[in-house]
Amino acid sequence: MDQKIQIKEIAKLFFKLGVIGFGGPAAHIAMMQREVVVKRQWMSDQHFLDLLGATNLIPGPNSTEMAIHIGYDKGGWKGLLVAGLCFIFPAVLITGIFAYFYQKYGQIPEVSPFLYGIKPAIIAIIIGAVYPLFLKAIKNVYLGVLAIAVLVLSLLGINEIFLLVGAGFFMLLEKKFRQLHSMKSFVPLALFPLFNGSFLSTINQSLFWTFLKIGSILYGSGYVLFAFLDTELVDKGLLTRIQLMDAIAVGQFTPGPVFSSVTFIGYQINGLSGAIVSTLAIFLPSFILVALIHPLMKFIRNNDSFSTFLNGVNVASVAIILSVCIVMGKETITDWRTIVIALISAVIVFQFKKINSAFIVLLGSILGYLIIQF
Repeated sequence: MDQKIQIKEIAKLFFKLGVIGFGGPAAHIAMMQREVVVKRQWMSDQHFLDLLGATNLIPGPNSTEMAIHIGYDKGGWKGLLVAGLCFIFPAVLITGIFAYFYQKYGQIPEVSPFLYGIKPAIIAIIIGAVYPLFLKAIKNVYLGVLAIAVLVLSLLGINEIFLLVGAGFFMLLEKKFRQLHSMKSFVPLALFPLFNGSFLSTINQSLFWTFLKIGSILYGSGYVLFAFLDTELVDKGLLTRIQLMDAIAVGQFTPGPVFSSVTFIGYQINGLSGAIVSTLAIFLPSFILVALIHPLMKFIRNNDSFSTFLNGVNVASVAIILSVCIVMGKETITDWRTIVIALISAVIVFQFKKINSAFIVLLGSILGYLIIQF
């Protein structure tokens, strides 16, 4: 499955995922697994798992980095850039439009009737992706026990980077114990110049360095971003807390990476130039980090110790996605309407494995809009 895919196919797929990618990183990764592994068979479940594990170990937006990994894997440097940009662009464009109208009219549109049905459908998509990944990740009883432990700890609120790294070291220790028992028996980030004088304004330079720093050090889901923004922007008087809350709302109901909320924030602070500078800065580290790490993946999988560590990280990654799915389910599936939408979506996901993910999202949206009228 090491064939190279035409760049236009990579572009079409990730642009589509950028348009229909509601539900946050767990949903995005589930959609990618369905499209890349099940429907198109561009890679195996195991290779997808390895990329997911590597993605979770570096800072930045997980689903964006996963898109970049897949693009690099199937299309080289061109694929890396095309997959990442096509996945990001729809969210940034939609968020930018919302930012313009928000600044002009002072409010965001009401879209909850459509999201009502999308969220249960997305949960079905996540479960459909997690099931085969779990089967592939749990290679022995130790990994099975580890998966349960990580799931429980994640639901209890333990930081996911501790769980991922801890799972990797646990498997290394478990392997070393078995061996002993049997014996008895960053690269600097390159910044490109911004030529227009307005882009080089003091406020834009501040935005660039703020978001570049956040994109370089932020672990976890995109929602952790807002805690950083509260400290970096609200406490310094660059943004009001109401504007931050509205940015969070926009991030919730627009497709694609949650980090696209930065486009909205940059626009509120310094107009179009602020939006562009902020967006470039927050996503730039992801492209660089994936470009550095991806060429090492074969070495990591073929090295005995690294492979054992990666097995632990992989099973922890899937357990964390399942944990997110459980939390989303508790918040989303709250009445007979959402139960019906979730069940219909689950039947489609498991019975028609190669059906387009966009159809499931669209069906959930239409069902939600219609059923909420009753």
